[in-house]
Amino acid sequence: MRSLLVAICATLISTPVAAQAPDSPIIRYQDRIHPQLGAAGMVASQNHLASAVGAEILEAGGNAVDAAVAVGFSLAVTLPRAGNLGGGGFMIIHDAESGTDLAIDYREMAPRAATRDMYLDWKGDADRKRATFSHLASGVPGTVAGLFKAHSEFGRLPWKRLLQPAIQQAREGVTMSYDLAQLLRTRKERMCRDEASCGYFYKPGGVPYEAGEIFKQEDLAASLERIAEDGPDGFYRGKTAQLIAAEMARGGGLVDELSLAAYKPVVREPVRGTYRGYEIVTMPPPSSGGIHIIQMLNILEHFPVAELGAGSADNVHLLAEVARLAYADRSEHLGDPDFYDVPQDWLVSKEYAKELAATIDMKKARDSDDVKPGAVPHAESPDTTHYSVMDPEGNVVAVTTTLNFSFGSHISVAGAGFLLNNEMDDFVSKPGVPNAFGLLGGDANAIEAGKRPLSSMTPTFVLDDGQAWFATGSPGGSRIITTVLQMVVNMIDHDMNVAEATLAPRMHHQWYPDVLQLEEGFSPDTIKLLRERGHELQDVRSTMGSLQSVAWKDGMFRGAADTRRPNAASSAPDKTRDQ
Repeated sequence: MRSLLVAICATLISTPVAAQAPDSPIIRYQDRIHPQLGAAGMVASQNHLASAVGAEILEAGGNAVDAAVAVGFSLAVTLPRAGNLGGGGFMIIHDAESGTDLAIDYREMAPRAATRDMYLDWKGDADRKRATFSHLASGVPGTVAGLFKAHSEFGRLPWKRLLQPAIQQAREGVTMSYDLAQLLRTRKERMCRDEASCGYFYKPGGVPYEAGEIFKQEDLAASLERIAEDGPDGFYRGKTAQLIAAEMARGGGLVDELSLAAYKPVVREPVRGTYRGYEIVTMPPPSSGGIHIIQMLNILEHFPVAELGAGSADNVHLLAEVARLAYADRSEHLGDPDFYDVPQDWLVSKEYAKELAATIDMKKARDSDDVKPGAVPHAESPDTTHYSVMDPEGNVVAVTTTLNFSFGSHISVAGAGFLLNNEMDDFVSKPGVPNAFGLLGGDANAIEAGKRPLSSMTPTFVLDDGQAWFATGSPGGSRIITTVLQMVVNMIDHDMNVAEATLAPRMHHQWYPDVLQLEEGFSPDTIKLLRERGHELQDVRSTMGSLQSVAWKDGMFRGAADTRRPNAASSAPDKTRDQ
């Protein structure tokens, strides 16, 4: 029977956080009724054109994985600051038919010639420029292999069909947004140090694009066509691989054809936990986020979070103290599980959380110098991007992908049309020396050939009685973990809907530096009380993260796109199909 056509309700909500670009309302919030009544799923991503591509794939009969693959390739065209072919990411999938969940790790890998001390200068000090803005900063990209792996396991539509929208966007061009035009204008000096990047992202002579102009990417379209035709071999072998290797040879990088041909994504078992009766499913190492989301929620179960009230001094203080403990453990115990024995069971245990909860003083902030990583008992830029997809059959996909910094290393592969990552900075260049996000680490995350660097990316979904309730994730570098944590707490403890939970102002603490960061929007009373408890506060004029979330509850699909980063949107198919 032809299902009812339901109009999308798009509500634009004002923001308590920093001012946005003129074309970027803070929340786009959509409802769609349950598929039995006519809906065909929901997509939320950081770019409205990519969200529309995902909705188109769902409308064409694709499932959530098909839509996620198509969105991923579209973001490589429409969101070059973070969407990518030259980066990597994490994906978690809920397969409704079998009731199983799995995680796909397509994080970048250290090339085969990488060495532990490759970023140390002659004095033994870490060279930040070499680790971030050089050809040496790039690991072997994983995005193409990861998306293909997801499709080969769960996809329904033909692989070529999923790349067609991105190819068309690259070849025919997309409208240059105000946000991207401004970003490229401010990044011109660094971007144009690389001839290929200057040619791809600026008009002849390095002239910046203006908002509203058409932005075409012919070489990127050709790279996408090779991937559409040959799958991963269209990227890791053949012409594209030769172009990457030639670019690396030109700039002294280490990613060669053998390193590319050897790349493989890894299917992993998700990290699982429970919080107040709900099941939390999230990303395992080399993500640090999943383990610490479970760890922090376990600690929070010992406190009456709902009674404290969202945004109160008690609530923010508790979150800060919980995060301080988790990030301390991150510095010592997290790394690539294929190279380091991560003590996962202990870190996510309810018993360890009880011990940590007992150390929290609700009236006084602890000094981070007094907080050390726990002792194991013997017996990820701010410019990442996330998207979430649900389909009518109950399948769910949450994907976080990145180049690391905004526009990665700022170096493009000449002839191939895409930027290279600078993910090698997520390794520890030197134990005890913070990376670009201020995060500390040790031997567990040291550089080693074939190893994947530790990441903060935290794609997550929450199940209610075995059925997916919502999926979420965010960019934000080291702030990703606390951003996702607050989304979960806002929805479960504070009973917010998906838009309210996204809109609420955010805090962040990461052990070191020992400061509590607050977005605008917290009350003066809350700020005063936090200072009185000993917190050193840091006002954050820029916003924290950009949650892209989809949900199903009470017979409705809901999507909330957090445009703290402009141009995000949630999208559902405009047409219904026979059910």
